[in-house]
Amino acid sequence: MRVYTKGGDKGMTGIHGGERVPKDDIRIEANGCLDELNSNIGMLRSMLGDKHNWQENLHYIQTSLMIVMSHVATPSDIRFKNPNVLNKDLDTFCEKWIDELENKIQHKSEYFILPGGNNISSQCHIIRTIARRAERRLCTLNKKDNLPDIILKFTNRLSDLFFILARAEMDRIGKDEDKWKSFLYKKKKSK
Repeated sequence: MRVYTKGGDKGMTGIHGGERVPKDDIRIEANGCLDELNSNIGMLRSMLGDKHNWQENLHYIQTSLMIVMSHVATPSDIRFKNPNVLNKDLDTFCEKWIDELENKIQHKSEYFILPGGNNISSQCHIIRTIARRAERRLCTLNKKDNLPDIILKFTNRLSDLFFILARAEMDRIGKDEDKWKSFLYKKKKSK
């Protein structure tokens, strides 16, 4: 089977169910962001090495994103025909991993931090920002065609997760994060 079909040469592409839509349709834009997110997670995994303790969870996230993308590509009126089962616990999977990581971080932060650190931490921040963009695009699509709630929850948790993974990496190597400003709004609430 050839990779190229020439079917998209005039700016149209197919979605699940056979409908043709413009390549800048919000459904295609949202899936493009999810694809970019997944590709960057793949880059992170290649940076970590095969035996790294994040590999299994990251692999699960990548395969889950493929299923999410299939549901995003499917209009709501025919989504019941999608054979890919969408796990309803994707958000809690992320929450459990976030809690586990946060409990291990020795240097708690009361600051906004500047993205960076080492290559792994920086890649986690890139992934975090792509997850945020994907979430914005999914919110726009959701206004046009309802998505399963778990897709929006999962994407939101992914940005939180990759923020914590970036922090966990900096903690692991014993390097201080580049602090920007303190969480003044939190201090004002406690007074």
